[in-house]
Amino acid sequence: MAEFKVGIIGLGGRGMFHLMGILCEREDVHVTYVCDLYEDRCLAGVKNVLDKKGHEPKWTQNYKELIESEDVEVVIVASAWENHVPAAVYAMECGKQVAIEVGGAYSVDDCWRLVEAHEKSGIHCMMLENCCYGEYELTALNMVRGGLFGKVVHCEGGYQHDLRGEVLYGKENRHYRLRNYQNRNCDNYPTHELGPIAKTLDINRGNRMIKLHSMASGAWGLNEYAKEHGIREELQTYKFRQGDIIKTNILCAHGETITLTLDTTLPRNYSRNYTVRGTKGFFSEVEIKAFVEGVTPEAESNYNNLEQFMEKWEHPIWRHFKQEGVKGGHGGIDWLVFDAYFTSLRDNVVPPIDTYDTAAWMAITPLSEISIANGCTAVDIPDFTRGMWTHRTDKNTGFYSLDK
Repeated sequence: MAEFKVGIIGLGGRGMFHLMGILCEREDVHVTYVCDLYEDRCLAGVKNVLDKKGHEPKWTQNYKELIESEDVEVVIVASAWENHVPAAVYAMECGKQVAIEVGGAYSVDDCWRLVEAHEKSGIHCMMLENCCYGEYELTALNMVRGGLFGKVVHCEGGYQHDLRGEVLYGKENRHYRLRNYQNRNCDNYPTHELGPIAKTLDINRGNRMIKLHSMASGAWGLNEYAKEHGIREELQTYKFRQGDIIKTNILCAHGETITLTLDTTLPRNYSRNYTVRGTKGFFSEVEIKAFVEGVTPEAESNYNNLEQFMEKWEHPIWRHFKQEGVKGGHGGIDWLVFDAYFTSLRDNVVPPIDTYDTAAWMAITPLSEISIANGCTAVDIPDFTRGMWTHRTDKNTGFYSLDK
């Protein structure tokens, strides 16, 4: 099997996991270069690859040096959010394949930079949105495609994850979330929920998001947590800009609606709250429940009933994955999204999450920021396909396809 020469930018917790748990586990990947702003992380990455694979990759603290290297064909960007677009655009300009970790953009112009770099180079930037390959999300997608829920009317989802400790110890752990929560007020992490929803609603392929408005609560959760846990005194009274709860409502071209929730600075359990509502039924990740008129008995009495649908409607991707053996982080979805990406490179086809998807999903962050700053007013969502959403044929049709 031919190997891709891969360089990875960003060796924090997420990047180091990708390096060791995914890239070094793949037979079709040869890690040739690692990069991080911090020398100790670079040296740890080199040592880990040497220990696991028996070869010593090059390292640098300058991401452009990695991208420019003849030893790199594919660039994986797992650095801080601020660097996703600059690194991806530079990679495409240098003729390198590129995939980026999840996160929102800092401006709509950044999203257009991604699109323009793709259109000039012919190279797609795939967002590694692992939740698109979640077992529940793919089961629901399969049920939607099978018509079980009738016409899909509304979808909901959220990044609902207690991150108070991670945010507040950002300085000690050299983590970028702290500076974002100090300086921005927006849905800073919309794609875990929006990615699967966008595929459910055929966004950019027969449908598109046209308008949103966002609302932010006040910011009290981080101060309270800092006081209770004796975290740095300045953070106990710091006026964080990021609201504790962000709600974003989106209107689509054909009348469907989407609600996104960011909920990361109050005590709670983890949930993506993936929900599909249709004219004939619904799917709820929270209740582990599906209801189909004429199939399911009383809706209100059937919780934890997905097993009755899984035998027939479990997505072929997960059926195959279980037969082969589930592996990789986050219950296997990290492995699946990387496998989807490298499969598209090997087959020389459009990735299942392409640049137009990446740009549209990332744009929710700056647009929500604008809406909140302007009193929760409605904001137009750009059409990054420039009208092609009505008739596109350039889509992935392989095993990992997320489209019709």
